[in-house]
Amino acid sequence: MSTSARARPDGDDPAPDPDNAQGNHGSDRDTNPAADAEVRFSERLYMAWWCWPLPLVGAALLAAEVHMGYPGVRAWLPYVVLLPLAALLLLGFGRLKILVTGGSRPELWVGDAHLPLRHIGAVDVVGKDARRRTLGPELDPAAFVVNRGWIATLVRVEVTDPEDPTPYWLFSTRHPERLAALLREARPPLQADPTAPDVPTADD
Repeated sequence: MSTSARARPDGDDPAPDPDNAQGNHGSDRDTNPAADAEVRFSERLYMAWWCWPLPLVGAALLAAEVHMGYPGVRAWLPYVVLLPLAALLLLGFGRLKILVTGGSRPELWVGDAHLPLRHIGAVDVVGKDARRRTLGPELDPAAFVVNRGWIATLVRVEVTDPEDPTPYWLFSTRHPERLAALLREARPPLQADPTAPDVPTADD
């Protein structure tokens, strides 16, 4: 399962960069996507509270194994080192941020990957009932995927850029309806499929 978007050099796009590097789409990189752009949506994918106890207990047990039978510094140093280290690792898993910026060059950011909103097509909410199927048998191997197991819902965003081999983005979010509505509002009008059959109207 991919966790990074394919990079495609494009000097026309700006180059912001959120906190966590997960790939790049469409341009070079900078350090702050919101420095000169309006932020219309911002979400950090913090790890859920129920994911914390097991790693912390594991770190405490490991510390106990190290200090067992030793007096002095080795009796307390493992706890001082391993417990904060485990907490920092857990916090690091939640550093990834989702942003939608406005202004003259609006973009969707997922970690370090960014997609101009002019290249967004269909936007779908994937609920918890369809999550396993969407991430499993229905998943396109070429898709850009950022999945966080402690978040039950995802959003799938079609990529319409003809120069981008990535068919769609699929990423976790705790606010799928709000984000999907914002992206649908900001994207270009969808073009009708010329191969689709005509639908008869009441006047026919």
